[in-house]
Amino acid sequence: MTPAGLTGIPALLGRPYRYIRLEWSSELALLRLRTCVKPIQCYSLAAMAELHQVFSDIAAHPGLVKHYVMTSDVAGVFNFGGDLSLFVLLIRARDRESLKMYGRRCIDLVWWMETAAQRGVHTTVLVQGDTLGGGLESVLPFHKVIFERSAQAGFPEVLFNLFPGMGAWNFTIRKAGFAVANEMVLSGRLYTADQLYRRGLVDLVVEDGEGEAAIEHVVRGVHPRLRGTLAALQARAVASPITYQMLLTVVDQWAEAAMTLTDRDLRLMERLARAQVRKAGGAEEGAVEEIKRLELDTAWGEERTGHAGWGDERTGITEWALPE
Repeated sequence: MTPAGLTGIPALLGRPYRYIRLEWSSELALLRLRTCVKPIQCYSLAAMAELHQVFSDIAAHPGLVKHYVMTSDVAGVFNFGGDLSLFVLLIRARDRESLKMYGRRCIDLVWWMETAAQRGVHTTVLVQGDTLGGGLESVLPFHKVIFERSAQAGFPEVLFNLFPGMGAWNFTIRKAGFAVANEMVLSGRLYTADQLYRRGLVDLVVEDGEGEAAIEHVVRGVHPRLRGTLAALQARAVASPITYQMLLTVVDQWAEAAMTLTDRDLRLMERLARAQVRKAGGAEEGAVEEIKRLELDTAWGEERTGHAGWGDERTGITEWALPE
């Protein structure tokens, strides 16, 4: 490894993260990211800030990371997706701008994954357990999607009169076609790993407990032909384009739709959020609302100082400028 690579690894791994855990394999230039978000295993603003920082550090050391792998450290849950407790808080407060800000944070993460091949990074995700809504949206842009057989996923948002607004339509249509996207988004159903595989959204289904071996198999299979694979994936993005502006437009529609939810809809969201807390074994439910307020204050502070990701339509690359 070059001296630059050696100096880059401590910068990549040395931050004091709360919700993620990083591991490095020098043999394959592989960065492994494991998530464990409290009180709910979802894309909270605080968790997304840490993911943004990881991607910023990868971008700061081009060529260092060649494989990025994501998994969950929470038994039975990959990711519950959108932060329902925060959504309820913001909708009741009629805070449309904060909803849109949250959506932009999600889109910045999805867009980084969409453009990873341009950065010289191949991406693999292993799903063990439930992944709902935004959790499934975050999986779809990965180059290789592995599910263990007992995992299940879906877009339940329509059950409380909303829709998945952070890439579900775009990525499901590209991978599986319009009919499958229409079925999944509008039905609110959960799907087994095998059902998702048959629809083309999952690349590999393995037996429970075999996911780690599957990651190894996939990465070692890609590694000798990495340059050709990444070039082909960049060409695929040209052949079936998804733009940052498309994603932003849908996020704005999602935020406007969220503002029309009734008290009954919000109570359903709260019930689901409480169930998620129980399944993830998180903090006391009474603490969740205060946690969300603190995360929101922090996120708006970053927004005001420019410490957020943004999409650059000229290059198709997302740039990051987050605090050290």
